[in-house]
Amino acid sequence: MAYSRANPSPRYVELLHVYKDLHERGDKLNNIPAGNTFDGRSLRNHINTIGRAVETFGLRTILDYGCGKAEGYEEARMTLPDGRKLRGLKEIWGVDAIRLFDPGYPPYSTPPTGTYDGVICTDVLEHCPEEDIDWIVDELFGFAEKFLFLTVACYPAEKNLPSGDNAHVTLKNPGWWIDRITAAAAGRPRVRYVASVALFDKRQIVVQGGGE
Repeated sequence: MAYSRANPSPRYVELLHVYKDLHERGDKLNNIPAGNTFDGRSLRNHINTIGRAVETFGLRTILDYGCGKAEGYEEARMTLPDGRKLRGLKEIWGVDAIRLFDPGYPPYSTPPTGTYDGVICTDVLEHCPEEDIDWIVDELFGFAEKFLFLTVACYPAEKNLPSGDNAHVTLKNPGWWIDRITAAAAGRPRVRYVASVALFDKRQIVVQGGGE
């Protein structure tokens, strides 16, 4: 069966309920309070990479797909060489608008519409069921006008879900992920993309393309 946003797999629906509960009640299995559960601060590892893409490709609007609680957006600070202090990622990146989306966190759970100059999706895909990966990756490319940035982990997460399953529910080798990303990219050749696939030892395989 071909799944989609309108018709996701039963496993996707099940996990969505799990993540909503974790956001609301916290991760009791790993002793993490609700406010710190999937808080989105991991984006800080990619602030400079995204900032360079904003400048290089002239991105004015950004969609963060799978943003969690997006705590890092307002907390980010930067001091420029001339001493000016920037507050928040919108100001640091110098963009006009940032759209936050996470289906498991009600404040940001309304699906986006339209397109955005840049789309970012970090530490998300490996949390999604295998049977839904194709439509999710295709959706990511569909939202992007100019640029897409993806990160994927090929190793188990340090945390388990309440069911005991590892939080990285789709563990595949880099080639599996790259095949799906490049297949979706073929349908949107104008969209430049950078995909960083992390191996078990945390080494990164970076694949990029598009922009035809």
